[in-house]
Amino acid sequence: MLKTEEESLTNQTYFTEPLQTKISVWDKSVKVEENGYYWKKYPVFQKGSDVLSTKPSVVELFCGCGGTSLGFEMADFEIVLGCDIHTPSIQTFKKNHPSVSTITGDIKNVNPNVIKQLLNGKELDVLIGGIPCQGFSLNNRKRHEDDDRNFMYKEFMRFVEILQPKVVVLENVSGMKSTGDFVRQIEEELGKVAKMNIKSKLLYAPDYGVPQRRTRLIFVGIKGKEFNFDSIIKTHGIDKDNPYVTIKEAIGDLPSLKPKETKENYKTEPFSQYQKLMRKDKSDKLTCHTAPNHPKSTIDRIKNTKPGEPMYPKFKQRIRLDWDILSPTQVSGGIRPQFQLGHPEDDRGLSIRERCRIQSFPDNFVVEGGIVQGRVQTGNAVPPLLAKAVALAIKKYL
Repeated sequence: MLKTEEESLTNQTYFTEPLQTKISVWDKSVKVEENGYYWKKYPVFQKGSDVLSTKPSVVELFCGCGGTSLGFEMADFEIVLGCDIHTPSIQTFKKNHPSVSTITGDIKNVNPNVIKQLLNGKELDVLIGGIPCQGFSLNNRKRHEDDDRNFMYKEFMRFVEILQPKVVVLENVSGMKSTGDFVRQIEEELGKVAKMNIKSKLLYAPDYGVPQRRTRLIFVGIKGKEFNFDSIIKTHGIDKDNPYVTIKEAIGDLPSLKPKETKENYKTEPFSQYQKLMRKDKSDKLTCHTAPNHPKSTIDRIKNTKPGEPMYPKFKQRIRLDWDILSPTQVSGGIRPQFQLGHPEDDRGLSIRERCRIQSFPDNFVVEGGIVQGRVQTGNAVPPLLAKAVALAIKKYL
């Protein structure tokens, strides 16, 4: 059931985060905490512009802040709707896709026919699902096969069955391949419902110009055709004209910050192709470039860590970045996300703009919800440049 935004948002409240004891925090038998910003009431539908374009249409479920949608938009697809339970993510999605319809709420309570009505008789070209990945993530110390979130692909299948899109795209973390038999199950079950041959492959984000060692598992199916993953064109790498993009090339033009400081203007011109790409169609105004407000102990820890080295002995992925490397995989950081990566020169964690750059979000992409929820959104997102490469390959089949 859906309620309009006016009906559902009048008394909008956010849930507080439940407490857990230190003893149970990594206990796999204890149900995982939910983000306090999940919308738990009736789903909220906000209608955007009517679908009038001749461009291929896209609906994204579990859309997060919209990294995949942005990538498809870069490839000249039309985004029709985004749906997610995380309120700040939908706020970000709306901010950057103001004419696109959205649903805020638990997908289990959303009727697929709502989207069918929105399409107004037009056949849906692409249905995307970025199903929750935390249950599969190798960074999740509570990772286990029976995590409830591991079965959300069945909700995606409900929409496939009703909408019967020409193309389905499902993505998740690489850890899904080593968790139970989920990859085979999804290929078989989704293929049966979608009436198409579903294939999957691990894609390495740096191969597509993303300055981050991030691997995503992508499932693709196309009605009446067999998708070839070799049609996804790699643009960067050792054997390409373009080497992998380094941290210096990614964020080196952004102004230096002290803890808690905000800067809204660029201080230098872009000095790499990647920076020029990120600043394309952008005014001189810089957004989301605020340093975290660290306690002195955290500042000292970063200060005393050499670039490229871990800041915490038990967390090898939490490093102080070095200018000449690729970033480790950015993560959302769990229920109370702390800073994950230290700046190569400044004694602080990264701003949301720097995290956006590392994910390949351009500078005209604005993240709503503040630093902590900004970490959740940027950590969960699919890099737009990776999504764009997939979209360009799919477009050939359409």
